[in-house]
Amino acid sequence: MDREVLDFAVDLAERAGALAAERFFGGGARVSLKPDGSEVTEADAAVEELIRAELARQVPDDGVHGEEGGASEGTSGRRWVIDPIDGTYCFARGIPLFSTTLAVEDEHGPAVGVIHEPVTGRTTFAGRGRGCLRSVGARVVPVRVSDRAVLGGARTAAANPGTWSEQLLLALHREVFLLPLGDTACLVAGELDAFVVAGAPVGYEDLAPLPVIVREAGGRITDLNGDPVLSGDGTVLATNGLLHDDLLALVRGVPHARDRRTSNGA
Repeated sequence: MDREVLDFAVDLAERAGALAAERFFGGGARVSLKPDGSEVTEADAAVEELIRAELARQVPDDGVHGEEGGASEGTSGRRWVIDPIDGTYCFARGIPLFSTTLAVEDEHGPAVGVIHEPVTGRTTFAGRGRGCLRSVGARVVPVRVSDRAVLGGARTAAANPGTWSEQLLLALHREVFLLPLGDTACLVAGELDAFVVAGAPVGYEDLAPLPVIVREAGGRITDLNGDPVLSGDGTVLATNGLLHDDLLALVRGVPHARDRRTSNGA
C-alpha cells in the first residue's frame, strides 16, 4: 500500500477527530433519529463534511462511502469509507468513548484502516503490508496481538452485550473473562485476546477499517459464523488468531441476538 495514502488517511482522521472533540467538549449535541432508528448528531454531519471536502480536494477521482452522506462513485478504483463518529450514543451523552474512523479499499480489497480516538489523542492504523501502528502525539510504535493460546480466562471484550442472546452470553462467560469495555484498538495492541460484537448488527462503515488493522497486527477477524466480516451478518469476532477457531467452535449454533419478543413478554 502506498505510504503517502496511509499518511494522508491518518492525518485526515486526526484533523476530523479534532473537530469531533471540539463539538464534544462544546456540549449541546443535538440528537435526531435516522430512518433506521439510529441516532445522529449535527457533529456527525459536520465531521463527515470536513472529510469529504478534503477528499474532493486531494483525491477527486476516488470513490467515497460515508455513514451520513451515502456513496459517490469514483474512477480511480479506490474508495474511502467514513464513519465520522463511531459511538454516537456515547458522544451525545458526554461519554468520551467514541472514535473517527477511515478505511481505504482498492482493487485488492481492504488497504488502509484508521481508528482515531479524539479524546485520548490515540490513533491505531495499518496499511496492507506495512504492519499495524499506534500513535499518541509524536510517538509512533508498532503493535501486535497477544500470544495467548489458552481459551480459558482469555480477555474478551463484549460490545453491545445488552442485545446478545442469553445463550451467547452464557457460552462465553463459562470459558472466557468477559469485559464490558474494549475494542479492536485494544485487541491489536495485545491488551485484549478477543473482541466480540453481536446482537444489534453493525454497519459496513464500522467494519471497514477492521480487517487490515487486525491482520497487520497478526490477528484474525470474521463474523461469528466464520464468514468474512465485511460480507457477513454484522457480527464480529476479532482475535489474536490463536484463539479464533476455539471461539468459533464455542459459539457455533448459538443464537447471537436476544429475542425481543420474549424480553417484552410477547
